Amino acid sequence: MDKDKELYVIQQIYGTLFALANKLQTKGDAYLRDITSRQFMVMLAILHLPEGEATIINIANKLGTTKQSARQMISSLEKKGYIVAKPSQLDRRAVNISITDTGKEMMLKSGESSVSFFADLSQHFTLEEMEQLWALLKKLYRFDGEDQDGFEENMSLDMGRDEEE
Repeated sequence: MDKDKELYVIQQIYGTLFALANKLQTKGDAYLRDITSRQFMVMLAILHLPEGEATIINIANKLGTTKQSARQMISSLEKKGYIVAKPSQLDRRAVNISITDTGKEMMLKSGESSVSFFADLSQHFTLEEMEQLWALLKKLYRFDGEDQDGFEENMSLDMGRDEEE
């Protein structure tokens, strides 16, 4: 591939990803009621981190954003009563974030809406195509040598329910 064509294609990829990120956020917000899609992702990040490790820096790393951006979203969620911030037992400089019962209930409601969003988002893709896209996006994420700290871990909103429900 010649360099001009390569530059053109990567510019198109970048522009498309940039526009897609904004579109996903806007459309995702329309599916959710009490929370934005960015706030929803913060809540998911907290749920995917081991207990006691949901610090601002770990949440920011999982989301691929800055501490300042994560701190703003966390502050907004705290004002809504969905999360609480407490000093870490292990590191006095760190703050651990946990989800309140109100936050868990909101996530359960939002989870139903997000399933509809994901169904609409993926309606034109086969499972194989989605897996290929995911692999390519993770490969692109590593352009700077840093792997994505994704959301592959199993998590649950344990609210005293039986596992079989």
